[in-house]
Amino acid sequence: MTSGGEKDTRSGARVPGAVARLPRQVRAELTRRLRRNRGAFRADDVQVVERPLLRRAVGASALGNCMEWFDFGVYSYLAATIGKVFFPGASPAAQVISSFATFAAAFVVRPLGGLVFGPLGDRIGRQKVLATTMIMMAAGTFAIGVIPGYATIGIAAPVLLLLARMVQGFSTGGEYGGATTFVAEYSPDRRRGFLSSWLDFGTFVGYALGSALVTGLNLALTESQMLSWGWRVPFLIAGPLGAIGLYMRLKLEESPAFQQQLDEHEKSLAQESAGSELKGIVRDHWRPLLVCMGLVLLYNVTNYMVTGYLPTYQTETLHRSSASADVLVLIGMVWIVVLITFLGRLSDRVGRRPLYAVGAAAMIVLAVPAFLLIKAHGTWPPVLGVLLLATLLACFAAPSAATLPALFPTAVRYAAMGIGFNFAVAAFGGTTPLVTAALVELTGDDLMPAYYLMLAGAIGLLTVRFLPETAQVPLRGSQPMVGSREEMRELITTSRELYAFTHERERGKARRG
Repeated sequence: MTSGGEKDTRSGARVPGAVARLPRQVRAELTRRLRRNRGAFRADDVQVVERPLLRRAVGASALGNCMEWFDFGVYSYLAATIGKVFFPGASPAAQVISSFATFAAAFVVRPLGGLVFGPLGDRIGRQKVLATTMIMMAAGTFAIGVIPGYATIGIAAPVLLLLARMVQGFSTGGEYGGATTFVAEYSPDRRRGFLSSWLDFGTFVGYALGSALVTGLNLALTESQMLSWGWRVPFLIAGPLGAIGLYMRLKLEESPAFQQQLDEHEKSLAQESAGSELKGIVRDHWRPLLVCMGLVLLYNVTNYMVTGYLPTYQTETLHRSSASADVLVLIGMVWIVVLITFLGRLSDRVGRRPLYAVGAAAMIVLAVPAFLLIKAHGTWPPVLGVLLLATLLACFAAPSAATLPALFPTAVRYAAMGIGFNFAVAAFGGTTPLVTAALVELTGDDLMPAYYLMLAGAIGLLTVRFLPETAQVPLRGSQPMVGSREEMRELITTSRELYAFTHERERGKARRG
């Protein structure tokens, strides 16, 4: 063993320097694996990720998120316009609520998409399913842009809008869980938080691009032009974007973790139906499923409050112009884009749990002040209020794509994500604009959004208590992942020191016993 390092408090033995520098959770997981192996790691026990493949995997997955949220940003910013086009006979408040109800309908079918695409992703591969979801998502978004309005085809117009949203929701049920699984399984353990945060970077870039496009159209066109044809333009752009995304995803190779366990997993699933597999996931992994749902609730209630409801809150409740509301939320999205990869890197260093915990506690304290600032007159108080909410949202978004897949083993990761993520989003995230708008209308209290966020923060803070720390830890059911052969040699050397130290400590215990 090397000299130096710290002294072990239990055995009095000197801990090797490389072992002492390991985060506690990494040391515990490597010790468990070394005991199971009965020896240090060898070269074939460690997976080296090729950088070109890694960049391609992150880029193609982030593009899918970008496209999904481009549509989301467009729909959120056009909610009032869509209400006028498809629900012209209703009052302004009813138009907004009807538009958000159609928006929420997509989230009702998201769990179904997760139940279908999740097991498929674990059986036939992540790449094939992600290519399929990309096609469906682009088709659903493009279809919205060509549906005639109520004035042309009557009640068939909102019905077709609902069907197009359901196609989007079904495909999205397999998108985020698959993308996070894919990138997490490609990322080196030390950098999983940073690399996975690029997924949500794509999310907010897509939202910002969509909202910027709508803002530009609102400034360039008259209201009658927007109602006539201008609102269609952003949805029609989804066609070319989808073709680009599909091309990139078809060029991807399967993740190393999926390839590693494919043969053994296929044998175990040969006589198992998708239904029995899902029942087994709920039965055997209910604890991490609940943790997943709690974190998704925290992230997505905040997310849909800021991105989905805030533009409409400003125009319909605070009676501001759509241009000023759009610009204000766009500032928040740009701020998240700036922050998110830095926070992802921070989560690799300090851990996922501290980032979630600080963000959830701050949400409870700052939600009401943030909305009071947003309601205030002038330019800077509303900007500061939006930046506060955007910063909190970035704290939840940055670690999510690395944290959630790490809760489940490789063999069921995609399916488990499909269950936990999509059920939580459907129940709490996608309904946030609808529920909040209805609560404000029912109570007349324009601070209802803040109270809703405080409740989400309390649930998130409780969830963090049960969240295992997974920063820099190898994924369950997967080999340790490194970014270079130099890192591989370093890990092998560290494993030898750790195994020797653990063996010596256990022999010391046996002698004292």
